[in-house]
Amino acid sequence: MLHVLRVFCGANGNDGNPLGVFLDGGEVPETERQAVAHELGFSETVFVDDLERGELRIFTPKVELPLAGHPLVGTAWLLRETRAPAGILRPPAGEVGVRFTKELTYISARAEWAPQFEFLELGAPAEVEALESAPEGYGDVGVWAWLDRDAGRIRERVFAPHEGIAEDEATGAAALRLVTRLGLELEIHQGRGSIIYGCPLDDGVAEVGGRVVLDEVRTYRAGVAS
Repeated sequence: MLHVLRVFCGANGNDGNPLGVFLDGGEVPETERQAVAHELGFSETVFVDDLERGELRIFTPKVELPLAGHPLVGTAWLLRETRAPAGILRPPAGEVGVRFTKELTYISARAEWAPQFEFLELGAPAEVEALESAPEGYGDVGVWAWLDRDAGRIRERVFAPHEGIAEDEATGAAALRLVTRLGLELEIHQGRGSIIYGCPLDDGVAEVGGRVVLDEVRTYRAGVAS
């Protein structure tokens, strides 16, 4: 079964980054997973190989990732809702911590485990809004500006062509790197209306979290979704 979630939703439950999760990921052969992720077309798709240990793998439409933020936040939330809450998830990068508040799900990991992103600060949110694509000369990049410096609120858009994602709606991995880079607690407003909460912790570890919504559960087999 395929669970389709939205991760890092706004306060009203709208927007967020779509995510596909196969809790019975072991039923999908490893040789077929990249093709499945490409066919589904989500920015990431998760295959859970061991529910008790929280072992999982993450694929974009183009590549496998050792760690990504919104897939881990979404999977942690889904495990709490459907099985037992996971205290640790185990993507290929290493052990990732999990915690919950009343409304939010958080994961914590070493920022260096996240894919590489460049960051470009612009002078005003309107300049971020005006972009039609990644700025010339940049690959995977988070382009941002302050909405309210004192409150730690920023406007950001993330472009990740190297992962096969022209523009990502909400990017937890980039948030891990940005809060570590700035050394600040941030409220990141990304995409159409997604919100990511991030905070640097100790020894290169950072935390990101947000709201998650389940949109549908459907049967799936390669080439046919219903």
